[in-house]
Amino acid sequence: MPDLPVGAFLGALGHVEAAKEAVVEAVPSARAPGRSLAEALFEFEERLRTAEEEMAAWRHRAVAVEWAGCEEGIEEALRRARALRLRAPELGFESLLARVSELIDPLEPFEDAARKFQELGASLRR
Repeated sequence: MPDLPVGAFLGALGHVEAAKEAVVEAVPSARAPGRSLAEALFEFEERLRTAEEEMAAWRHRAVAVEWAGCEEGIEEALRRARALRLRAPELGFESLLARVSELIDPLEPFEDAARKFQELGASLRR
C-alpha cells in the first residue's frame, strides 16, 4: 500500500521510544545513580503527549486495529504516570523497577503496529 503513513508513524514512535528511555533513566545502574523520578516522569509524560498529538497523522484503515491499541496504550501510560506522580511514593530499587515496567507496558502496541507496517511492505528505516 503506497499511501501508508509511515513517516507519521515513525514520528510518533520516536516520541514513544524517547519517553520510555526517559523514564528508564530513573532506574539506578552500576554506572549512574539514576535520574530523579519526578524529572523522568515529567519527560515521559511530555513525550507521550507529543506522540498523542501526532496519532491522527498516521491513522489509516490498514492499521486501524493497531492504531487503536496504540492510542489506548498512550492513554493508559499517561494515566499510570499521573497516578504515580500524585502518590509520589518513596521507592527502593525493586519497586522503582516494577513501577517503570508498569509505565512502559501499555506502550507495547507500538511494536505490534511496527510489525503490521512491515507486513504491509513498509520500510521502517529512517
